[in-house]
Amino acid sequence: MAAPGEPSEQALNAAALKFGLLSSPLRLHIVWALARRESDVTQLARRVGARPQAVSQHLARLKLAGAVRSRSEGRHQIYAVTDPRLTVVVEAMFKSPPLS
Repeated sequence: MAAPGEPSEQALNAAALKFGLLSSPLRLHIVWALARRESDVTQLARRVGARPQAVSQHLARLKLAGAVRSRSEGRHQIYAVTDPRLTVVVEAMFKSPPLS
């Protein structure tokens, strides 16, 4: 049992899962790019310098975890970050000096 003011085991596990989503450099780049502007897979692949198939696979994992959402716009699926806390964490990581 957590002490008063300490995060519960459930909260720690949920946070660890969110951080795990960012453990892939490509997923981290995708979240960073989507935090700045919604994109479809093709635009996003160009922005992050990856193949659309790879970006699509990572987006599927992020969507399954609830980190991104998609909406239809014509024949395209437009992706965006759903959790603003994820955006804050990603931006903070790039503003602070690198860990060594």
